[in-house]
Amino acid sequence: MITLQAPASKSVSHRTLIAASLAHGTSLVHHALASADLERTRAILHEAGAFLEDMGGGSWRVQGMKHGPEGGSADNPADCDVGESGTTCRLLTAVLAAGHGAFRIHGAPRMHERPIGALTDALQSLGARIRFEEKDGYPPLVLETEGLCGGAVNIGVDASSQYLSGLLLAAPFCPEALCVSLTGKKVVSWPYVGLTLQVMEDFGISFRVEEKREEAWHEVPWKSVKEARPGELRITVLPGAYRSGEYRVEGDWSGASYLLAAGAVGRESVLVTGLRKDSLQGDAVMLDILRRMGADIEVREDGILVSPSKLVGITVDMGDCPDLVPTVAMVAAYAEGDTHITNIAHLRIKECDRIFACSSELSRAGVKVEEEADALTVHGLGPDVPAFDEGTVFSTYNDHRIAMAVSLLGLAHGKRVKVDDAAVVRKSFPDFWNVWSALA
Repeated sequence: MITLQAPASKSVSHRTLIAASLAHGTSLVHHALASADLERTRAILHEAGAFLEDMGGGSWRVQGMKHGPEGGSADNPADCDVGESGTTCRLLTAVLAAGHGAFRIHGAPRMHERPIGALTDALQSLGARIRFEEKDGYPPLVLETEGLCGGAVNIGVDASSQYLSGLLLAAPFCPEALCVSLTGKKVVSWPYVGLTLQVMEDFGISFRVEEKREEAWHEVPWKSVKEARPGELRITVLPGAYRSGEYRVEGDWSGASYLLAAGAVGRESVLVTGLRKDSLQGDAVMLDILRRMGADIEVREDGILVSPSKLVGITVDMGDCPDLVPTVAMVAAYAEGDTHITNIAHLRIKECDRIFACSSELSRAGVKVEEEADALTVHGLGPDVPAFDEGTVFSTYNDHRIAMAVSLLGLAHGKRVKVDDAAVVRKSFPDFWNVWSALA
């Protein structure tokens, strides 16, 4: 048996550091992830007036902003470089709009291809002024604000739930309650909204969640919401101050997915420690997906033990857990029969087109794949995943999740997969290759 520690949650780290930076006074945040994306978030929070001191070991002392985010002048806006972090871009664009001054939000070239128009439309309706520098609805952009007015706003989250999460994090700074209603055709990645509400509640923010039934609105316990249909859910956040304190970030189910999958497709059992069993993270569904595929899983007091198993193909809707798609696609190569992964059109606007990337790299390993606009079918080979040539180099597409997922393809033969950019994992799991070396 091999024991591996799950990394800290990227999603919760972003939200907790943002909340601590918006709080009055000093907070201590423990077990925050050290990654390129979090570096971007911390740098922008510092630029906007927070002070974050690295205490070592994943702990940060955070001195909150005195009066909310403070930007520069219209002629000299605060520089907010989000790099390649979509989470940083979407959450902080909304949060900064709740402050005062001008902010220039920009990033890597790929970031400028990822839409943000649904969020900026909502922010403009609440009083923010936004000027797009290259293409309407996409970064780079200059945001000028004197705060958001509150009231009511609609937001479509077809492309990303982070639009909603950003508005919710910004809402306590409004002078009156902000009621956010969901519009659009569908909701994706709803569990991440639950993480946002959990962090806000932990930091003392009050809100209510309502569902529409029989043409009337009914308040419901927010943790009872499993899916949200456009036109049938709204969230009202009351004005208030984030409360400083001491907080600990839970383990990351997204990052742990590769370790859990390794136990199912590798040669030895893997015990993954540091995960919260009752986590609100949507990617905790990885256990259910692996179980459906036939994985041998034991949830223990000291962690989650996954042992090598005979796997079978399944059909699975992954609209709520898009970050798991590369992992499940690679596991599917080891399954007998076909695995059909559906409701994943939004993966085409991630760090790369992840549907295309998964299809291409599985094909490189000799696995037949069929790619659709919003789905992927993997024709599994069972345990006999081809022994690709020793010199094969897999492409990462500058995407951390592709790099980590393709590593699973080497476990059948007890070797480490070669990728064209090993450093890309720094975005979310900097220590990945050191952890992975225990398996290969």
